[in-house]
Amino acid sequence: MTIAHAPPARANAAQANADAARAHLSEVLLRTGQEDRDAFRELYTLTSAKLFGITHRICGNAQAAEDVLHEVYLTIWKRAGAWEPGRASPITWLATIARNRAIDWQRAQGVRRTSPLDDAPDVADPGEGAEAGMLASESSRELIECLNGLEPQQRDAIRTAFFDGITYAELAIKRAVPLGTMKSWVRRGLARLKDCLDG
Repeated sequence: MTIAHAPPARANAAQANADAARAHLSEVLLRTGQEDRDAFRELYTLTSAKLFGITHRICGNAQAAEDVLHEVYLTIWKRAGAWEPGRASPITWLATIARNRAIDWQRAQGVRRTSPLDDAPDVADPGEGAEAGMLASESSRELIECLNGLEPQQRDAIRTAFFDGITYAELAIKRAVPLGTMKSWVRRGLARLKDCLDG
């Protein structure tokens, strides 16, 4: 598969912007871990649109997503001091908290959303800002390109498991395949994804 690349100068500038945004978010998260309230406010401004998108996709409605998002930021305030820069990027760490809280909420409801992800309403554009820059970064585009390069069943399994909050067992039932097959699809897909991103 041939992937068109941006001219080197533009690609370098995009990568520099993405690196600067990541470094700034890391610094804000570290300060939040030191109970800096101004940093916590800035962290909310930088990340709330993305985290709301995650909770909304899993919860299925805006009110529940907002309620879960409130719990997400309470958790972040309490646990920010435990974040280790070398182990995960700041946005990955934050997104994991949002995803886990939303899944906890969903399980507490005792029901699963059955409508496909494509039927979910779009999240309103919060306007230009640091979070828009992060989402539109070169690394985000690269991830999408690498995902699109996977085999359809691997791509579908990874997207559904990680973005829709569905467990491997539920996904295996939904796709009518053995659990081992589903785990194998995800494992091989993640390995290919890693190779693509590293390359």
